[in-house]
Amino acid sequence: GVKQERLSEGLSPRHCALSLVGEPIMYPEINALVDELHRRRISTFLVTNAQFPEKIKALKPITQLYVSVDAATKDSLKAIDRPLFADFWERFVDSLKALGEKQQRTVYRLTLVKGWNAEDLDAYFSLFEIGNPDFVEIKGVTYCGSSATSKLTMENVPWHSDVKEFSEALAEKSDGAYEVACEHAHSCCVLLAKADKFKVDGRWYTWIDYDKFHDLVSSGEPFSATDYMALTPSWAVYGAEEGGFDPRLSRYRKQRNHRP
Repeated sequence: GVKQERLSEGLSPRHCALSLVGEPIMYPEINALVDELHRRRISTFLVTNAQFPEKIKALKPITQLYVSVDAATKDSLKAIDRPLFADFWERFVDSLKALGEKQQRTVYRLTLVKGWNAEDLDAYFSLFEIGNPDFVEIKGVTYCGSSATSKLTMENVPWHSDVKEFSEALAEKSDGAYEVACEHAHSCCVLLAKADKFKVDGRWYTWIDYDKFHDLVSSGEPFSATDYMALTPSWAVYGAEEGGFDPRLSRYRKQRNHRP
């Protein structure tokens, strides 16, 4: 059943993910929505598909801004995203440039699809210089079944070891600018971070001080990503025995007894 403390926590949301379905940045009142969320001290995480650069430029400061980087070349992006616009690649590049102008936390979100986009290391790294993101989140694609619009199969889903190998190789390409900072093995996800900004005295500060963020927003003064960074717990650091799983939480593994 649901624990009482979890229910109480769920009735008082502290974070809002503006993502998943559609393109949230197209919502004409997106800045008003962000203002209202921040007024209630609810953090904002927005994911954009990188097709509306002017909207990115006009977006007010949010807690963390993601751009989906589903491919590293024009041809592979067309095959994977099936974009609506003829000038999709130009829009994509301009969106990365707009991301680079933001002062708050910015992220490239890479979804690895084995056999489709997991081999273009040089091309991916070339995109780093355009948007100069604070973080690069690399995640294996999740298989959601077959459909008329998707040709993916389970063979396209990478193992966590595949994601780690790709992430380490990509970090090496950066010549020290980015390092592998965190992982969450259960989510098949690895995080690269800019070492000169988020690694202080050998310790990672990739987490967020949410109270500090809201205080900064309320002040009305300019601020940057490092102004509200927080120390990364040891269990979330890359290579930790816990693999990114919070040891304070309970984990239940379903036992599957398949018939022969």
